[in-house]
Amino acid sequence: MRATKKHRVERRWTRWFACWYGVVFVTCVQFSIGSEDHWSFKPPVRPLLPAVQATDWLRTPIDAFVLARLENAGASPLPVADRYTLIRRLSLDLTGLPPTIEEVDAFVADDGPDVYDKLVERLLASPRFGERWAHWWLDAVRFADTNGYEIDRPRSMWLYRDWVVEAFNQDQNFDQFAVDQVAGDLLPEPTLAQRIATGFHRNTFMNEEGGHDWEQFRWESIVDRVHTTSTVFLGLTLACAQCHDHKYDPVTQAEYYRFFALLNNDDEPFLKVPVESIVREQERIDAQVDRLTAQLVDRFPEGDDAQGSDSERRRQNLEEKFVQWCTDEAKRVNRWQVLDPLHFSAEGNATLTKLDDLSILATGDRPELDTYEVAAHVDGRPITGFRLEALPHPKLPHYGPGRGSVMQDGTFALTEFTVSAKPVEDSAAPSQSVSLRNATSSEKFERRPIEKAIDGDRLTSWHIAKAAGRRHVAVFETAAPLEATKPTELSFSLLHNFIHQQCLGRFRLSVTSDPTPLVASPRPVEIESILLVSPSAWTSDQRAELKKYFLSVTPELEEQHKKIKELAAQRPLLPTTMVVEKRHEMRPTYFHRRGEFSRPGDRVSPGVPALLHPLPTGGESDRLSLARWLVDGKNPLVGRVIMNQLWQAYFGQGLVTTPEDFGTQGERPTHPLLLDWLATEFVRSGWSLKAMHRLIVSSSVYRQSSRATIALHTTDPENKALGRGARFRVDAEVIRDSVLFVSGLLHPAVGGPSVFPPQPAVASELVFGGKWNTSEGNDRYRRGLYTFRKRTAPYAAFQLFDAPTRNTCQVKRERSNTPLQSLALLNDEVVVESARSMAKRIVAHRTTAEAERIIYAFRLCLARPPDDVELSTLVDFYRRQRARFEAGNADSAAVVGVKPEDMAADERHELAAWTLVARTLLNLDEMVTRE
Repeated sequence: MRATKKHRVERRWTRWFACWYGVVFVTCVQFSIGSEDHWSFKPPVRPLLPAVQATDWLRTPIDAFVLARLENAGASPLPVADRYTLIRRLSLDLTGLPPTIEEVDAFVADDGPDVYDKLVERLLASPRFGERWAHWWLDAVRFADTNGYEIDRPRSMWLYRDWVVEAFNQDQNFDQFAVDQVAGDLLPEPTLAQRIATGFHRNTFMNEEGGHDWEQFRWESIVDRVHTTSTVFLGLTLACAQCHDHKYDPVTQAEYYRFFALLNNDDEPFLKVPVESIVREQERIDAQVDRLTAQLVDRFPEGDDAQGSDSERRRQNLEEKFVQWCTDEAKRVNRWQVLDPLHFSAEGNATLTKLDDLSILATGDRPELDTYEVAAHVDGRPITGFRLEALPHPKLPHYGPGRGSVMQDGTFALTEFTVSAKPVEDSAAPSQSVSLRNATSSEKFERRPIEKAIDGDRLTSWHIAKAAGRRHVAVFETAAPLEATKPTELSFSLLHNFIHQQCLGRFRLSVTSDPTPLVASPRPVEIESILLVSPSAWTSDQRAELKKYFLSVTPELEEQHKKIKELAAQRPLLPTTMVVEKRHEMRPTYFHRRGEFSRPGDRVSPGVPALLHPLPTGGESDRLSLARWLVDGKNPLVGRVIMNQLWQAYFGQGLVTTPEDFGTQGERPTHPLLLDWLATEFVRSGWSLKAMHRLIVSSSVYRQSSRATIALHTTDPENKALGRGARFRVDAEVIRDSVLFVSGLLHPAVGGPSVFPPQPAVASELVFGGKWNTSEGNDRYRRGLYTFRKRTAPYAAFQLFDAPTRNTCQVKRERSNTPLQSLALLNDEVVVESARSMAKRIVAHRTTAEAERIIYAFRLCLARPPDDVELSTLVDFYRRQRARFEAGNADSAAVVGVKPEDMAADERHELAAWTLVARTLLNLDEMVTRE
């Protein structure tokens, strides 16, 4: 019998209720067993070393924990790897580069008991150590050289990358390393380096699309910071609680937004950094400009009617022209009264600050659109015009005067400038709009002139395109004199309704009662104030200042001005890096329903999840308290999480194989006591990362051979018991660096802006017409660490070998195997160039014997000498290739990369054959594998 409609509805509601009840029940059970009882939420306790039988195998305490598990399973570890393998493994792990033949021979020949320890210390002390290990951290903090999203414009963040390298090389204690990045700017008297370190928070995406909601994407960046901070330091999937209570771990949605609040009270400025080389270049150019400026007096033309020597005639002419200029300019000077802003605000939440010269500086939030409101009082007198000065400032990009934050060009676009007035004594009186006319500016802009600022059109603007770094002046006449017979309050509204956050960065307002017409002048205020004084009252300093300005603008010296301007244009700007700093005014944080930006709920206070220890008491709940909470000795996670990531880098997988999730859904440790011992030892060592690196690589478990038996692969295919050495393909950057290193092309310079190594043309066509302008000279051969990281179009070879795109926090790299990887190792431009260079090294080797050259080339790539089969195979390969070239069956000129007429045929055939040998060696599996 068919169910009625009513019965069908009832059944649907019954099923829905059963599902809902089941979810609630499971969630409650998970919460009840997932907090205090979960292993990772309990503080690690330093365990005793387990008893083992094969005590002679123990080199460090690490070995006892590994050996105990093996012996319990009736297994035993593999013997130590041979010395060729050990030095290559250790060199790749600690520096990301293979050893030289000389280093290998010295290590193999040294029979001293401390030979391995000395090798470890040398590699740890190498500046290459920081470059190698920076990849680990930069993956985790999603470092990139571009802003992301569709436009994906370049950003300047390389100073943060270099800070990470230096911190690792100097073995900065990890607790301070963490504090500097999370809250270095909040420390007492923070250093420049500590401010740079806060770039940790600025590796988020930045939306540059016109018309976007700036506040929404600022909010999204905080979401990303919560995810990154919790994953990197805590190994928790805190991001799962953005939309609802965590389904598996005891973290509520409210706690998520309390954690969010700790990161939600910051401004995001661009910090100028005085890099020594650039400062020296600035000083050199400044000295040349000063010298040319001082010579202007001697370059002034001689007067036709003057008498005396050349210098006297020049002096007389200069004095006559100077006096005439002063007389003419004094007639055109207006008397301006600078207004003292009493009230000022920004509709878009930017921070406005009044400076000592009564100008207003805009910092902090950078909304796409904004309106500044300023109020000032004037005494009773008629007003005929207003002056707006847009002023440079060191805190602004390119010194401003605009904020130009996305474009980083220091420009601004002022859409509307309006003024209203009302009596001060009658606060209830309505404000009266002041009509403006005859707008002029100190510099004419054809497409967007100053008249656009008073045309009443919200879609037009006064825009100082390509004119950043200097003062701009606009003057607006009143349509009729404003008869302010009593003290009057003037209210100014400055609307910015243009794309890319191009708001005024620093400005100053003035009024005048001078008769019209009024004209905007580029003259500095200081010069105008002197011109308003009678020449007889000038001091010698004032007269000298006037003459210096006159010499800088007089048409008689136009050619010299052009030279000075061209020289000044060569002055490099200091590099900037993106940092955070605390806002003076607390920004509120709200609970967001379903995790949606557009659905804010109740306001929340800063805090941390209750499953962990509380924030430090006695201070403000801010980023600094968060930073200290992260590395607090009571934190059960940070030591385990960081040590697990280190272990993962050395053994291919962590003791916890889910490094991003130490919660209830993550994998349990394969060696829980070892993980706890490492975590407590990390703290006991003073948070020294190098101490932990040394401890791991000195262990017997690290030194094992990776040549596993079939039985080992059968009983423990994933090597979770660590009964053999780890064998895996090295990271993408290490592959490229190794190829360049053995070829002799690698340029060893440390630090600096990112570079653009060669890559296939099809991969160089970036979005929005961007070009991959391949670097020239040594920059072409820098380490992979310094390769420009474009989020929407990553460097092709790195992407092919599984380097992350750095879009989100990544604490584990995946490893894939594809035919494209083999093709890249044969045909990529970097490999081809390296093979040619390596061939030249082979030919330049001290012997002409083919076998000895093969051995030399083989050892360049793999450290070890070839066995008899490998040697004979490669010698035969070389001979066959040379025979092909000599017979004309292959083009040796194309292989070598020269024109046939530029090299003798015999020399060309030999070099081409060795080039193919080099390409073969560079393509070997062992070349890209850490054995």
